[in-house]
Amino acid sequence: MKFPFIVCTLLFCGKFLSQTGGAHAFAFLDLTYNARAAALGNDFISIKDQDINLGMANASLLNPKMIGQMSFNQALLSGGINYGQAAYGLKLKEGVFGASVRYVSYGNFTRTEVNGTSAGTFSPFECILRGAYGKQLNPRISVGGALNLIASQLENYNAFGASVDLSGTFTDKNDNLLVTALVKNAGIQFNNYVSKENDALPVEFQLAASYKLNHAPFRFSLLAHHLNRWDITYYDPTLKPTVDALTGDTIPVKYAGFGEKLAQHFTYQVEILISKNLHLRTGFDYHRRQEMKLTDRPGLSGFTMGIGMYFKKFSLDYGFSITSRAGFNNMLTFSSNLSQWRK
Repeated sequence: MKFPFIVCTLLFCGKFLSQTGGAHAFAFLDLTYNARAAALGNDFISIKDQDINLGMANASLLNPKMIGQMSFNQALLSGGINYGQAAYGLKLKEGVFGASVRYVSYGNFTRTEVNGTSAGTFSPFECILRGAYGKQLNPRISVGGALNLIASQLENYNAFGASVDLSGTFTDKNDNLLVTALVKNAGIQFNNYVSKENDALPVEFQLAASYKLNHAPFRFSLLAHHLNRWDITYYDPTLKPTVDALTGDTIPVKYAGFGEKLAQHFTYQVEILISKNLHLRTGFDYHRRQEMKLTDRPGLSGFTMGIGMYFKKFSLDYGFSITSRAGFNNMLTFSSNLSQWRK
C-alpha cells in the first residue's frame, strides 16, 4: 500500500514519452518545459532570438539578446500535478550563460500501512538544476554545452544523477536558414531508488532546421529526433496471427516497414509571424500520434498549437498539445528582460 505514487509516476511519464519512455532513469528530462516548444510539437531547438527558453533547451542558441532575460513556465495539469521551469540569462566572459530550475510536483499522496491504516501524507518531487553556456565561434557557427544536476524524491526513496548536453548551430549569412545538432541527456545515475544497479539515462541525438521565407510571414522547421535509435515503433507483444473467416488464410501480424520507421523520427513545425507582436504556431509529431492515438478514434493526437504575444516590456506564450482524445496539456510562459524595467 506504500507504492501508489510509483504507479502514478509511471503513468505520468508514459503520458508524455509513450513507448520510447519507461526504459530509462529520470524520464522527466524529456518533458516540454516551455509553451513555445509545446505549441511546436513539444521539441523545438532551431531558432536563435531573445527567447531564453530556447537557449536552455539548446545551449548553442544562447546569444546576447538573452542577457537579462528571465522566464517563468508552468504546465496546467489536473489532479494536483504540475511542472515548469524558471530561467535566466547573463553575460559570462566571451559567451552567454543560462541557468534554470526545472521541477515536477506530483501533489499529495496518502501513506498507508499494510492493513490500510493511514500514516500521514507525502509529496513526490523531482527537479533539475541546469547551467548552460553558449559561445559564438564566428558569424555563422556557435557551440554550447549544458550540465544538469538531477534529483528525484518519491516518498522515502531518492535517486540522483547528472547529465550533459552538447550542441552546435549554423546560420546562413541572411539569417534565414538555421541548422542545429543536439546530443542531450548523456550522463549517469549516481544511485537508484532501491537497487544498487543504476539505470541508463534517455540519451537522444537530434537534428533540426528552420527556414524563414523572405517575402511571406512563415517560418518552417523540421526536427529529426531519436536518431541514435532507428526503430522507435511499438509492437504489441500480445498480437497473434489471425485467420480470415471466409478464406481460411492466415493473416500475419503487420510490422512497420522502412517508410513507417523513418516517418516516426520527424516533427513538423510552422510559425506564422502575423506581426512583430503576434505569432501563431502549430506542430505535428507523427511518432507521438502513432504511439498515443486511440485506434478507433485517433482525432488530433500528435498535433500542437499555440500563440505568442510580444509587448514592450514582456511576452506571453501559450502552448496546447493534444496527447490523444483522452488527454491534452496546456502550458503558459511569461518572459521579460529586466533591463526593460529600468529607467
